[in-house]
Amino acid sequence: WNKVKMSNYSLSFFSPLVNGLMTLGLTGARQQTNLCNESLMLEKLPACGKSFEEMMKKLDSKKWCNLTEFIMYYDNFTQCTEREANNASCFWPNPLAEDFITGIHKQFFSNCTSEKVHWEDPPDEILITLILIPVMLTCAMITLVVWCSKRSDILV
Repeated sequence: WNKVKMSNYSLSFFSPLVNGLMTLGLTGARQQTNLCNESLMLEKLPACGKSFEEMMKKLDSKKWCNLTEFIMYYDNFTQCTEREANNASCFWPNPLAEDFITGIHKQFFSNCTSEKVHWEDPPDEILITLILIPVMLTCAMITLVVWCSKRSDILV
């Protein structure tokens, strides 16, 4: 009885202690309490845009719509915006960074819209042929199956 009473006493003593330590965050699970410094981020992002702009100006503007020509510059730009957002204790992407990136897109890629493909039906002669061939093949296969099933004496 004393051992049971002693273990209950130990449990009741250590339980609040463990709960207290967990509440204080001393268990190793730390929460980030830094708030996003939006003004710092907005101050630093233009440097990323300026660097990207300098690199893009080295390219012929006719190549601005060809992703393979500037993918490395764009990757550096993206990493820069992510780094600056993280340095300001902000998540990335976030609405402010997205607005900045959208502005860069408008500056460099507004003329890169692809024209929509206008699909047309083929001429009637080709369309009728493309429709009738599978229909005729289907009818022929059905006829062959029915004919073979009626002549089961040949198969045995």
